[in-house]
Amino acid sequence: MADAVIVSTARTPIGKAYRGAFNNTHGADLGGHVIKHAVERAGIEGAEVEDVLMGVANPEGATGSNIARQAVLRAGLPVTTAAATVNRFCSSGLQTISMAAQRVLVDKVPVMVAGGLESISLVQNDHMNKFRLANEWLLENKPSIYDPMLKTAETVATRYGISREAQDEYAVQSQTRTAAGQEAGRFDQEIVPMTTTKLLVNK
Repeated sequence: MADAVIVSTARTPIGKAYRGAFNNTHGADLGGHVIKHAVERAGIEGAEVEDVLMGVANPEGATGSNIARQAVLRAGLPVTTAAATVNRFCSSGLQTISMAAQRVLVDKVPVMVAGGLESISLVQNDHMNKFRLANEWLLENKPSIYDPMLKTAETVATRYGISREAQDEYAVQSQTRTAAGQEAGRFDQEIVPMTTTKLLVNK
């Protein structure tokens, strides 16, 4: 039986929506950059990658049109490398890693690339496609399916009795650990710096 093993990782730094360094960077550039470096770090040729799965919360605009396929070509991998975009909102990237592992275990695919990419600045803004966004039957019978993330979080907190104090304590703990990790250089190895040249003017 084959084992599914992660042999390399790569990611861009995290930017700020609308005003950060990546606020006008196309999804293909973001995805292509990390795919290229992950493949290089694995010490393999691009042609050895059979398939690439990329998760995207909002697959439209600058992260649409099978952005995974665009990212593969932008990474310099050959046209023989297949690609598919996966949407499961916040867990899209995690879903692709699970699916890639399944492909290795079940289909015996030798090399897969999996991950996720987003552009809040170019997609989740006033350019987002909201044409016929809601279904009438769902609005009447299951309206919570359209709840935004913050409303969903409130619903979960109420349902499971998670107090605001407990949430704040966890948030502070998380941020403290992140700051300590950054100061100790624990994230340096996984980040591949990316140069950008175009920036949008702040509104």
